[in-house]
Amino acid sequence: MTTKASPSKRAAQLQVLAAKAATCTACELAAGRTNVVFGSGDPDADLMIVGEGPGQNEDEQGLPFVGRSGQLLDQLLEEIDLRRHDNVYIGNVVKCRPPGNRDPRPTEIDACKDYLREQLRLVDPKVVVTLGNFSSKLLLRTETGITRLRGQAYEWWGRFLVPTFHPAAALRGRASVLADMRVDFQLVADVIAGRLVYDAPEPVAAPLPREAVEAAAAAHDQLGLFG
Repeated sequence: MTTKASPSKRAAQLQVLAAKAATCTACELAAGRTNVVFGSGDPDADLMIVGEGPGQNEDEQGLPFVGRSGQLLDQLLEEIDLRRHDNVYIGNVVKCRPPGNRDPRPTEIDACKDYLREQLRLVDPKVVVTLGNFSSKLLLRTETGITRLRGQAYEWWGRFLVPTFHPAAALRGRASVLADMRVDFQLVADVIAGRLVYDAPEPVAAPLPREAVEAAAAAHDQLGLFG
């Protein structure tokens, strides 16, 4: 059995990885960035949040979720007694801003995937939260939309994954989206506290298409994105 490295050692390894990412030119996104947005937070976190990619504010400051979406994310975390740098680590699928905030392309994801894989390995969280359609579909390897995916915890690569809406969707004025996000974050709190009763990868409410259920079951054994 491998002993887990100390938080200080894993923090140091994350810093080395961040330094490597800061000079990365493996895809075309490097040409248009102001800063690499590697990630930030507690290297020993129970919760790791994965977004799609940096936006303009993040690109300018070099930190994830620092705009209005980040403020709402901080609020949701506080509601379950968590703080951004206390038992939480935040990153993205890609570390450089896609032009016009478009979805990352397959070549860009492939160029960046080792960074996310290493972040997950080093932090080793109990639960991963994916924000929005893109990161949720990508990590669960499904075409099912976030509205049907959210509301439950999936067994995923030896831990749990909870998909929820991106905070930007709640900021567009739909009160129901924010209410659903609060439900999802309470589920995160239940996972962290060991209160989740998990029997099988079945949905809380509406039935999921077969491919989504299969993805949830298979993800316990392998992280398909990194194959």
